[in-house]
Amino acid sequence: MKSTIELAERVKHLPPYLFDKIDKLKKQARGKGVDLIDLSIGDPDIPTPAHIVEALRAAALKPEHHRYPSYEGMLGYREAVASWYSRRFGVRLDPGTEVLSLIGSKEGIGHLPLAYVNPGDVVLCPSPGYPVYAIGTMFAGGEAYLMPLLEENGYFPDFSVIPDDVLKRTKLMFLNYPNNPTSAVCNREQFMEAIELAHRHNFIICHDAAYTEMYYYDRKRPMSFLELDGAKDVAVELHSLSKTYNMTGWRIGFAAGNADIIFGLGKIKTNLDSGVFQAVQEAGIAALNTGDTVLAPLRDTYRARRDTLYDGLRSIGIDALKPEATFYLWAKVPTGFNSEGFAVHLLENAGISATPGNGFGAAGEGYIRFALTVGVERMKEAVQRMRKVI
Repeated sequence: MKSTIELAERVKHLPPYLFDKIDKLKKQARGKGVDLIDLSIGDPDIPTPAHIVEALRAAALKPEHHRYPSYEGMLGYREAVASWYSRRFGVRLDPGTEVLSLIGSKEGIGHLPLAYVNPGDVVLCPSPGYPVYAIGTMFAGGEAYLMPLLEENGYFPDFSVIPDDVLKRTKLMFLNYPNNPTSAVCNREQFMEAIELAHRHNFIICHDAAYTEMYYYDRKRPMSFLELDGAKDVAVELHSLSKTYNMTGWRIGFAAGNADIIFGLGKIKTNLDSGVFQAVQEAGIAALNTGDTVLAPLRDTYRARRDTLYDGLRSIGIDALKPEATFYLWAKVPTGFNSEGFAVHLLENAGISATPGNGFGAAGEGYIRFALTVGVERMKEAVQRMRKVI
């Protein structure tokens, strides 16, 4: 008789992962022969810059990289991170104690609650927001308290409405600017408000900064959370090389900031993974040393796509936020649709895949997210398809 294999309770209560569900819908559409225009997932369609690929090729030939890597990351990689922070943000970091390599920032987001959150502790998570903030909290036995990101607040949390009893139990807060999915940017005063709250209630801030280098105006380059006075007392910042350098499949990122928090995250990683392949870290060093002669044209490419889609959506009556950063466009769904209904409508009737806003949390209902991951001509075609079905 076949035995019954029962899932753990934490897995039973796990919601379907948003992007896995979208992948299944796209596969079904392609199986029906649909010419799909995929604007759903933030996966750059532009190849990794050639000099980074060459750095990996050369490093992969070195026998010393074929063995286990160090858990915390090669010192040379961590020094490159510290040097990049100094050049880009004017932030000084000790590469020995204040920088940790990550297998992509998603891994760091998922592991950090395991280091610091006990059952019953609260983690403040933005909504709409990257689903892993709440999922990592659940895996650690914590309670996710959702902070709505509303248009009238500039898509920044209103800390004044968080109950005192929640703040007393808070162990960790996730913030993410430039923001996914809304594309909102954050100012110095808002970051300082978060730092003061963390000092007052003695909790950690994890700033997910994966999109700081995907900006459209040099005069408005996004800042690092660690630039602010008192930030390093309470915070770590996570970066990914995925979007900036078109390296989503390479799985490399880093955490930087408070040495004690870095130490705790490192303890989890020591027990659960064996670090990043050192040849990939060598490529990461090459990426972090990439100059603006390579990165500026990439931003120009996304700017052209942004303008095409934004102008096109406005021309057919869809209200959207024109992003100053990220490669996402956050738009209101037309009257008569909810988020999921509009996403399904576009897929079934226009062959366009986009991400329903409520998939990022209840506060995302009424919105849809488009990723700028196809070329301008294809983007124009997407607008024309939408014009016919709206």
